[in-house]
Amino acid sequence: MNIFITGASSGIGEALAYEYAKRASLSTNENNASGSLSSTGLHGIPCNIGLVGRRIDMLQKLAQNLQQQYQIQTAIYAVDVRDKTALANAADDFINRYGAPNIVIASAGVSRGTLTEYFEDIAAFQAVFDINVMGMVHTFQPFIESMKEVSQAGQPAQLVGVASVAGIRGLPGSGAYSASKAAAITYLESLRVEMQHFNIHVSTIAPGYIRTPMTDINTYKMPFLMDTNVFAHKFANAVAKRKRFTVIPWQMGVVARMLRFIPPFLWDWAMKKAPRKKRLD
Repeated sequence: MNIFITGASSGIGEALAYEYAKRASLSTNENNASGSLSSTGLHGIPCNIGLVGRRIDMLQKLAQNLQQQYQIQTAIYAVDVRDKTALANAADDFINRYGAPNIVIASAGVSRGTLTEYFEDIAAFQAVFDINVMGMVHTFQPFIESMKEVSQAGQPAQLVGVASVAGIRGLPGSGAYSASKAAAITYLESLRVEMQHFNIHVSTIAPGYIRTPMTDINTYKMPFLMDTNVFAHKFANAVAKRKRFTVIPWQMGVVARMLRFIPPFLWDWAMKKAPRKKRLD
């Protein structure tokens, strides 16, 4: 099983790397004991994981921990997902090392408080869209041709994008983040119907509030806040079941369904005094 994860130097991406490494280790032990494939959500062993992030020191530490704790082979790439050429080169290197990935997870993302009225926030809008939307495109594109071959050979092939509940309705002070995640949700839906012709599955995972460095700076109450390791476990289960669209935790899924039906005038009234993410001066 080959897995490629962006945003792996911290937060959700890092937690996913540990989760899949743990599952691979469990799969190996169970297979050795029973002589058959286990049901941990991995379809085979060994497991090779590609780790992408901007901080090489954090990636090196993560790779070392995965090797020591779970005997997992890793390839690390200090790459900004906005750099399509560098990400394509990383994809080529991973394929040359291990073959095409079975699962590609676009987890890299940023959240910033933004207000359209400030000229200086335009750069923040651009960065958020470039990372959260185009970074996802840059992640998937170099792998699709090789994953077509994997799928034709009868092996699992799946693209997974991390969206957000914030993409369902526009949140005050988070215009860039909400819009980028709404774009990600729609993009992933388009990709899903395109890839079905090649039997490549596409999953959209929309987190609610997950305890990460990105949410640690929030000063307002975050309902149903979930630790990253718990989220990663539920994430991997959803991917193994090839869920098309999943909100984690499930309580936020209920909230998300309700949000879709709130009329605009009522939403405007409810959000008028809602807390918002602080702008970076």
